[in-house]
Amino acid sequence: MIEKMRRRQLLTGAAAATMGVLLAPTPAFAAQKAQKAPAKPDGQDPLRSLARAAHPLRSTEPGAHAADLRPLGAMIGDAAVVGLGEATHGSHELFTLKERVFRYLVEEKGFTTFALEIGWPSGLLIDEYIRGGPGDARQVVQQALGGSPFGRREFLHLVEWMREHNRRHPGQQVRFMGDDLGAPSMGDDFFERVTGYVGRRYPQLLSRFTELYTGLRPIDNYLTYIAKPLPERQRLAANAQQALELLQGQPGAGEEDFEWTVQHARSIAQTARFLATDFTDKPSVNAAEVYRDQLMADNITWWHQHTGHRILLSAHDGHVGLVTDDPVMYAKVQGTFLREALGKDYFAIETTFGQGSFLSTSQGLGGTWKKFTVGAPAPDSNEYTLDQVCHTDFFLDTRNAPPAARAWLNTARPTRHIGTEYPCDLDTIPLGPSCDVLIHLHRVREADLLR
Repeated sequence: MIEKMRRRQLLTGAAAATMGVLLAPTPAFAAQKAQKAPAKPDGQDPLRSLARAAHPLRSTEPGAHAADLRPLGAMIGDAAVVGLGEATHGSHELFTLKERVFRYLVEEKGFTTFALEIGWPSGLLIDEYIRGGPGDARQVVQQALGGSPFGRREFLHLVEWMREHNRRHPGQQVRFMGDDLGAPSMGDDFFERVTGYVGRRYPQLLSRFTELYTGLRPIDNYLTYIAKPLPERQRLAANAQQALELLQGQPGAGEEDFEWTVQHARSIAQTARFLATDFTDKPSVNAAEVYRDQLMADNITWWHQHTGHRILLSAHDGHVGLVTDDPVMYAKVQGTFLREALGKDYFAIETTFGQGSFLSTSQGLGGTWKKFTVGAPAPDSNEYTLDQVCHTDFFLDTRNAPPAARAWLNTARPTRHIGTEYPCDLDTIPLGPSCDVLIHLHRVREADLLR
């Protein structure tokens, strides 16, 4: 069976090989340089209209003066959750931009939490470290992010800044969360967060929880786990859900330790349910991908409602956007779920780039990360016109753009969305309905591997 390659699909490459599925990626469009079209009258020219709407972005590096970000802050307003996307899972400027924007939001807009497209258990490791926990930043990042697109120097720098911020501001602690399911692993220490609490608070239930988690605890590698027979994975998922419901039914609602333990048990149940998918059945895979985006949105919503924190959510453009880029594979995406749950309290920012390099793999997750480079965008692409705007790097509010720019933004065109596997198909999307703000960078380079 030949499947279309997805940029952000969790189970690609090695996982597909495990399931006996042949993935046949389609090469991306050839980069071209074309002549500019004849100029249109000013009011009808999308390029001039886009230029009027654009605000220059002076730097993508953390620590740069924040003056150029203040118009972005005004656009964000009082939004509680800001999704900041990335057009690739492996470009330096796209990653450092996340830290720069987060610092600004912390220092001038009262944001507290940085959320990343990694597993809930991994996020806990980093969160505990930045709040004074033991260990070395590099070791913590390698443990939590190793093997993912984010085990990079850029994210090590972010973690180091967050720990130093908390040291200097003990009364204004920043937090780190992972909003994804517990892959590629969910260790025994994470299960212990649930069973240890149960043993202390409800000792009469410990044997039942031990029984329910037997066979599931631990998941050392999700690729190995999904090689288990489907009926076994479905049984283990049902047991994990039963454990969650058993815990939810105990007295303790509203207590801090209880609520966090329930959320940990929920993460176990989410992960087990996703991994109980029949990965040989395309409709089941599609449903699982939608479920993954839903659970990531649910975890963000839980964190916001439980802590009251304002959150910067860092993920791929294909997750944070307000509309799906592939209605067949993803009927709904994380950004859609968040807009439904939070309304205008969710604010979506997507990114594009003109040319440059990024890290990706030839086989998907589990493959070797290496450098790829693309040249100037093709004339029929969104990036081609954006790259001609007078500012090298810029952002614009898609909601309030002048009419010619808005009409251009509302037209679907090929757009680069590059994830864990390359080459990959292009998405044909309209940028306007996809996000509240668009950030365009002229050139990017590959992210720095953490060695």
